Amino acid sequence: MHRLGILLSGRGSNFLAIHRAIAEGRIPNTEIAVVLSNKPDAPGLDAARSLGLKALAIPQEGKGPEARAAHDARMIAALQEAGIDLVCLAGYMRIITPAFVAAFPNRILNVHPSLLPAFPGLDAQHQAFDYGAKVAGCTVHFVDEAVDHGVIILQKTVPVLDEDTAETLSARILVEEHIAYAEAIARVLSGEYRIEGRHFLKQAGTF
Repeated sequence: MHRLGILLSGRGSNFLAIHRAIAEGRIPNTEIAVVLSNKPDAPGLDAARSLGLKALAIPQEGKGPEARAAHDARMIAALQEAGIDLVCLAGYMRIITPAFVAAFPNRILNVHPSLLPAFPGLDAQHQAFDYGAKVAGCTVHFVDEAVDHGVIILQKTVPVLDEDTAETLSARILVEEHIAYAEAIARVLSGEYRIEGRHFLKQAGTF
């Protein structure tokens, strides 16, 4: 049984989509071992507890690089204690430290609401809309030490309609995020892939 660790800072819509995908068999032989948040009042923690999942708040104590490193050390320890196989960032609004990445090499995933490398960082949907992009979408990728930079696992596209606003575009991208994240998790947990440079490649006859 594969064990996931979910990190979130807000409502946890991608976390709930992952939970639903597991229940529906789209991510086979998998369970959510722990849900962690840097925000004690994150609605996603309450949602996790209502589903009977272990959910912990680990806020950062103090400011500065030392406090940040100490916080990530506590997060790493909680994930290791839970015996997780894969870490899934689900609206986790922190940049994790290199030590965090090193603790789980090629075992941390993130979903970003743009077609990377276009529009990294915050408010990617608004960036795409304001730029006048005709196609937007989302990207699931491995997390490395740079922001929104790791090897891409899969992407899904969303057309930008003439009648769109940034808000309607964001809503349609979110629907694809929920689908893409589950697919990407299943692909990674299958182990039936290889990474060559920046290329995530499936083994013959898989996916």
